[in-house]
This record gives sequence, C-alpha cells and structure tokens, in this order.
Amino acid sequence: VQLQASGGGLVQAGGSLRLSCAASGRTFNNFPMGWFRQAPGKERECISAISWNGISAIYADSVRGRFAISRDYTNNTMYLQMNSLTPEDTAVYYCAARPGGGPYCRGYDYWGQGTLVTVSS
Repeated sequence: VQLQASGGGLVQAGGSLRLSCAASGRTFNNFPMGWFRQAPGKERECISAISWNGISAIYADSVRGRFAISRDYTNNTMYLQMNSLTPEDTAVYYCAARPGGGPYCRGYDYWGQGTLVTVSS
C-alpha cells in the first residue's frame, strides 16, 4: 500500500504548481484524503482535505482561495492545484488517506513520502 506524492519543484512567487498523489497497492477511492505541509522549523499543518466522495472539501485559511483539492477516481489519484504561490508556501507537501467519510484534518493512517515545493521571491 503506497501513496506517491509528486509535482513539487521550484517556482517563482505568483506562479502555480499542481501536486499529485497516486495510490497503489489498493484503492483509496472510498477513503477521505488530505494534503499536509511542513515548512522548515515548523510543525506539519493540514492545508486541505477532501471527503471520500469528493463532494466536501476543507482548506486552511492560509491557502483558501488559492489552492484547490480534487480527486480522479479512475486513476486513484488526488490533486492539489496551487495558484498565486508565495515564499510562505515553501514546504514539503505530504498526502495522506484514512478510513471514514471526511473531510478530516487528523487521524490519518496512510502517508506519502512528500514532495518539496520551493517558491522564490
């Protein structure tokens, strides 16, 4: 059972990136999922989560209106579209999944390895 996060990289302030979280080994199509990030010297924070059916989503105040979470059930993949990036968005981004309905920002059992996003000023 694996979650593979990808899509990170170096981008200038104001730019965009789309992160992907691909599941393998089992389907997570009936699991709520979430995106977290951890900046250097800071605790990991939940920035967005989506319900198992994709109908409900939540966002941290810091990203609401700039980031959009979605999922593709055909490809067993979750996405995070990130727009209007700022240097404060620089962090390692992680995806996660857990049983339940959701969306949730805690209690996750399955974690991806993280992908680094660096936003230059």
